[in-house]
Amino acid sequence: MAKTWLAGHFLVASRYLRDPNFAQAVVLMIHHDHQGAMGVVINRPADKTVREVWEMIGNDPCEREDSIFVGGPVPGPLMALHTQAGLSDHEIVPGLYFSTNRDELDVIVRKKNVSLRLCSGNAGWGSGQLEGEMDAGGWLWTKATINDVFSDHESIWKTVTQRIGLEIMAPELDRGRIPSDPSLN
Repeated sequence: MAKTWLAGHFLVASRYLRDPNFAQAVVLMIHHDHQGAMGVVINRPADKTVREVWEMIGNDPCEREDSIFVGGPVPGPLMALHTQAGLSDHEIVPGLYFSTNRDELDVIVRKKNVSLRLCSGNAGWGSGQLEGEMDAGGWLWTKATINDVFSDHESIWKTVTQRIGLEIMAPELDRGRIPSDPSLN
């Protein structure tokens, strides 16, 4: 039976996965079942802003200067990770929503105080492909959090890989009691 539990998790490539598309990438898994899997890279900003893309696709002007993110090597529609329950396709983790509907995206990008990651492209796997890569040791994973999704894109890889390392090396430790700086021990 396929592993269906990866939706709502982060994937990071291990040293055994040689695909340059995923070097130091943090992939938020959106969907995973027996037919395949799909996620978006959340730490690869593109050279365009939301405002610039909105102007290119012909919508009314938008004032958001957030970066668009390169969601992965597979072309696809724009996809938003956001905090607006009423404008979503579905919930990924508590309080974090996913949308691809153009009308919903148009409303979301106009809300100034809404956390948003807008992605172009995605990371996709056919039936059994991701499971095969995982069995070969190509991926490490951990539960995603809304705070991590909207954190600084430059530090998220380090944050997630450190969490995975702790989960592997000391799964029984209370993470709340571990200092963020080990030199404090």
